[in-house]
This record gives sequence, C-alpha cells and structure tokens, in this order.
Amino acid sequence: MLRPKIPTMPTPTGHVTPPAVIEPTPVTPAAQTPPPVPAPSRPTIQLTPGTALALVGGGTAVVLVVGAVLVSMLLAVAITGVSVAVVAVVLRSLLATEAKRR
Repeated sequence: MLRPKIPTMPTPTGHVTPPAVIEPTPVTPAAQTPPPVPAPSRPTIQLTPGTALALVGGGTAVVLVVGAVLVSMLLAVAITGVSVAVVAVVLRSLLATEAKRR
C-alpha cells in the first residue's frame, strides 16, 4: 500500500579533496608518581556525652512539638465536624417544625 522511498546517495560534483593522511606519534611513558592524599574538607566531629545528651534532648523536644501541633490540628477538625453536625440537626429541626405548621 505505502512503500517508502529509499534515498539514493548523489554522486559528488565539482572538486573533490583526497582524505588527509594522519601519521601516528610515538607515546613516551611518564614517571609514575603516587597521587596526593586529599585533605579532609572539614574536621571530624567528636561527640562528648554532654553533646549527645543535648542532641537527644533537642530531638525529643522537636518530636513533642510536632506531635502537639498535629494533635491540635486533629482536634480542630473534630470540633469543626461536630459543630457542623449540630447546625445541621438544628436546621433540620427548624425546617421540620415549619413544615408541620403549614
């Protein structure tokens, strides 16, 4: 049905230059020198018992604060849900009372 056309390579016209000849160059081995030892980019940190205790205390404080924030957000959502439910019950009651009077 559809047959692709294969492109043909056109023959060059005009002045054609011959390929350049590249001659290999000899390789001279260099003297082997050991690589320099890299200096540490920053000093190593040594933890003393006091520092370790401070880190543990700081981590504990962060966990407690994040937990308190999450619990307060959950409590806010729960209170909002309860208040919306109370408003829905009051509106339903008012509309039912209004419908009975008619």
